[in-house]
Amino acid sequence: MYNNRLDGLTEYPFQRLAALLAGIEPAVPTVNMGIGEPQHEPPALLLAALSKSAGDWGKYPPTAGTPVYRAAVTAWCTRRYELPANFLDPEKHVLPMAGTREGLFMAAQLCVPPRKNGQQPAVLMPNPFYQVYFGAAVMADAVPIFVPATKNLGFQPDYGAVSESELARTAMIYICTPANPQGTVANLARLKDIVRLARKHDFVVVSDECYSEIYADAPPPGMLQACAELGEGLKNVLVFNSLSKRSSVPGLRAGFVAGDEDLIAKFSKLRAHAGAVQPLPVMAAATALWNDEAHVELNRTLYRAKFDDAAAIFGNTHGFYRPAGGFFLWLDVGDGEAAAKELWRSAGVRVLPGRYLARPQANAENPGAPYIRVALVHDQSTTKDALVRMKQILEGMTP
Repeated sequence: MYNNRLDGLTEYPFQRLAALLAGIEPAVPTVNMGIGEPQHEPPALLLAALSKSAGDWGKYPPTAGTPVYRAAVTAWCTRRYELPANFLDPEKHVLPMAGTREGLFMAAQLCVPPRKNGQQPAVLMPNPFYQVYFGAAVMADAVPIFVPATKNLGFQPDYGAVSESELARTAMIYICTPANPQGTVANLARLKDIVRLARKHDFVVVSDECYSEIYADAPPPGMLQACAELGEGLKNVLVFNSLSKRSSVPGLRAGFVAGDEDLIAKFSKLRAHAGAVQPLPVMAAATALWNDEAHVELNRTLYRAKFDDAAAIFGNTHGFYRPAGGFFLWLDVGDGEAAAKELWRSAGVRVLPGRYLARPQANAENPGAPYIRVALVHDQSTTKDALVRMKQILEGMTP
């Protein structure tokens, strides 16, 4: 009496973490650095924009969103990625999303056919990966193919190394840049190569760029930029982004998808049935946030200060490196599960074992197993104190 594809899903990482830590009672104040939930103060303009549109709570929102929202997203993309004028058409290339998670999951329902070249279709994803990619593939009855994104590969998947036979049945691939959990950035050449590969083998690129505005130095390039420079439009490409990380408003659930005109039209049809739309006051507030960069610059400054502290605390231990983007540390602690239990027990710090973000490769090794993911989402003082406690415990665990 249920869809038995659900049996192919593992427990979500945070459920696994809760089970791992069950029964352990830290003797010190606790801080949750296991989930990437931004805790910075939301921008002041958010409440003003919500209040101004309070009269719209009594209206059903349109699936396509409002014209001003689509225009704001289009203008932001054009500024951010230096796109040619009119490269993006807000009426044809942009659709609002309730955050990116919803869209990233529904993309598989949109893009995965029953068969691809006579075979069960495949969905490629980096390994480690954001768990929604795996769930989306399984529920679309596709074969998930995990492409290594390990340290020796610069923590980015090499989709060009995938066999021709696997590419022939590939319906869709996920790319995440800056990467979750490693924080690495795919350069423009790599992004262009992925688009060329997609067009050669007729699959869809789903580019998850929700960490694009949290970066150390240079703004990360994006897939829209790669398409513009290739000069062949947006065919085979869908790009997702949201305000959750950019504006520290994860509860607003406001994002967008931009890309291939035909796919956007079909996505709109799919979402009209699913009903995952943003309330009009939320859309008005999100419009104001996409139009403002001052709060984003402040947000970046706060994260940079915390990475400064992390660099001073960890130095060259536990594989520490300063990621090019995002707000995670990806620390090599030898055994991520053991470290997560001890950090919770002795330091009161909750972190996520890297094993829960990856799947075993052909050699049966889980590439995330030695790591923990640490989210630097709290205020600077709380974060620094937690990192100091972590370092002390990890030093004691080092053989």
